[in-house]
Amino acid sequence: SSSSAESLDRLYPAVGSTKPPRKRTTSQCKSEPPLLRTSKRTIYTAGRPPWYNEHGTQSKEAFVIGLGGGSASGKTTVATMIIEALDVPWVVLLSMDSFYKVLTKQQQEQAASNDFNFDHPDAFDFDLIIATLKKLKQGKSVKIPIYDFTTHSRKKEWKTLYGANVIIFEGIMAFADKELLKLLDLKIFVDTDSDIRLVRRLRRDISERGRDIEGVIKQYNKFVKPAFDQYIQPTMRLADIVVPRGSGNTVAIDLIVQHVHSQLEEVRGFSSPGAALASAHQCHPLPQTLSVLKSTPQVRGMHTIIRNKETSRDEFIFYSKRLMRLLIEHALSLLPFQSCTVQTPQGQDYEGKTYSGKQITGVSILRAGETMEPALRAVCKDVRIGTILIQTNCNTGEPELHYLRLPKDISEDHVILMDCTVSTGAAAMMAVRVLLDHDVPEDKIFLLSLLMAEMGVHSVAYAFPRVKIITTAVDKKVNDLFRIIPGIGNFGDRYFGTDAPPDWSDDEDALST
Repeated sequence: SSSSAESLDRLYPAVGSTKPPRKRTTSQCKSEPPLLRTSKRTIYTAGRPPWYNEHGTQSKEAFVIGLGGGSASGKTTVATMIIEALDVPWVVLLSMDSFYKVLTKQQQEQAASNDFNFDHPDAFDFDLIIATLKKLKQGKSVKIPIYDFTTHSRKKEWKTLYGANVIIFEGIMAFADKELLKLLDLKIFVDTDSDIRLVRRLRRDISERGRDIEGVIKQYNKFVKPAFDQYIQPTMRLADIVVPRGSGNTVAIDLIVQHVHSQLEEVRGFSSPGAALASAHQCHPLPQTLSVLKSTPQVRGMHTIIRNKETSRDEFIFYSKRLMRLLIEHALSLLPFQSCTVQTPQGQDYEGKTYSGKQITGVSILRAGETMEPALRAVCKDVRIGTILIQTNCNTGEPELHYLRLPKDISEDHVILMDCTVSTGAAAMMAVRVLLDHDVPEDKIFLLSLLMAEMGVHSVAYAFPRVKIITTAVDKKVNDLFRIIPGIGNFGDRYFGTDAPPDWSDDEDALST
């Protein structure tokens, strides 16, 4: 009908009117279980891609694949097959099912009696979908609603996702919005026979969503099939690739994987981040945001002990802890204080100072950073502690975020970010980026390290000019393996008594092996 055509025109552009692919621009970029485990490997969904340049921003946008098709057409299965065949380490699978609108009381009653149309474009929160995809594409963290299909409502808790190398967005209305289409680099329509889709929907809704067979068939005939004919099937013409028979079409999936690989190679034209950081700030004076503990004879004496390769582990730990305590005390003196007046036991006024912030939170970069936690706890009563785990990809040599646990409402705190050594600054930059993602103001982040290389200082300061950098010493050089020279060795292994791998770097003191 003409009214249906008008409705469709509002939802998506006519064929031929789509704009040419946009050129990718340089833009800024929970610990959840992996997306899937296969016989070959594990594919992660909670990590952050390592595409960071010397400005601390993500240098390449993520590649977004849109998967459309009818209800129970096998979109999620096709997505899983693509992910496994792609063999890229960081993937986000985003389902449109998470973005159903919050129902009114009347709509809740209709849903309970299978009289609400969940297969209509108006059932989805497209504004939230578009905003979420835009942030993910730029590598920023997002909050995803969790939808309960049994009660037809959003749960109170939301989950956190980060951007990735590849983002796969799947849903029945994946192509039903003009703005949404602009965010998709590749559009795939999964075309599956209607009888097969009905059988799959019956199985799913009865076993997983607690529905009865009469209700499922009623909803299918009243809403699902008409919506497919009116809104979903016509969007097939917008797809770049149509996959007949869904997951059974391995030839089509192989072709899709080849195409995505070629696209990723185009956007991945980057050099080693360590090399970029090494050449970015040579011969520059040290930044004003750097504060180095005064090199008294005592401080230099403790450095002599912990730098000495002959020092026993017990002495290494003892003098490292002493230095950590001095470093923490020095850092706390740089926090904001305000004047206050108190009365002494002799009844006299004393003009003093008191911390003017809300709260202090410590965040350690595992594993070596956690050795600084006792020193922080010793001088900050009731301090909250968070942890971040960053590991190096053995194939690319780049840092990747694997795990984080941060206290709630951290955005108003002064955050003491702790890592024992910083060479290139790559891991520290990623940790700072994570804190910024959680709305911690840049000028409230204090990066503390026992030893830093000039390269790491410059890298962090250039990328995040308002972050305060505090250390006990700065060494001038980093060798070809990104080890600080003269350095301290692998701090984590010397402290914990473990053996360092042959290819360790000082930034990897924070990495779990």
